Amino acid sequence: MPSDTASLDAAKATGTAAFSKFMAVLQFIADADEPPTIARLTSASGYPRPTVYRIVGALIAEGLVVENARGGYYALGPRLMALASRSWERSDLRIAAAGALQTLRDATQETVHLAVRSGSEMVYVEKLESPHAVRMASRIGTRVTLYSSSVGKAYLSTQSPAERDALLQGIAFARFTPNTIVDRQALDAELDATQTRGYAEDREENEAQIFCYGSAIVGANGVTLGCVSVSIPLFRKSATPLETYITPLKEACRAIAERMCPGTR
Repeated sequence: MPSDTASLDAAKATGTAAFSKFMAVLQFIADADEPPTIARLTSASGYPRPTVYRIVGALIAEGLVVENARGGYYALGPRLMALASRSWERSDLRIAAAGALQTLRDATQETVHLAVRSGSEMVYVEKLESPHAVRMASRIGTRVTLYSSSVGKAYLSTQSPAERDALLQGIAFARFTPNTIVDRQALDAELDATQTRGYAEDREENEAQIFCYGSAIVGANGVTLGCVSVSIPLFRKSATPLETYITPLKEACRAIAERMCPGTR
């Protein structure tokens, strides 16, 4: 007869698997360019159509998803928006970074992002727009890869070889532009160069005509708290000295680290 512990472990495993399915469907709805249908969700998830119906129905009941006015199309719901808003508002890192990000944006006159790692990706938790007319299409909540973004490469460059391997294990390298690094050996060389110079570069690797510099926020305990980037249209970057971006970027990361972990240098 199975023990109570074994039964509890089995229940946890079942619950985790079910929750993972809910999250997979919710994530696809969030990432879709336009509200998806049940058919599209079924195709994307690989789950049986009845399972997707049940998941979507449960998400609607909880206010996490809503059915579009056209009918048959699904989008994120108001309850999820409220939860996300509270998360951003109460983020210690976001609050601590506010002044430094403003200073960085004003110094560079370019778009500034604050990002944290989420699984095998980085997610933007704050964005300050450039005052110029040409702006980035990104938004708070946008997820970018560790290997193609300046914030991702800045994060990876602060990790040990073992930690780096664990983060990159199983990742399918996708080419977003002709410049995207899709070879692990080339990526390792790039990360070594990032460590040496103290900042990361995204050389049109996520988006054509957009160049980004990124740097990590490292606390006094050596833990990487997040990363900051400056994103510049290529035509403006070519006419601006490198230190115009790098010096204030590094200063911003140091200031944020000091706010989060007093004693950081």
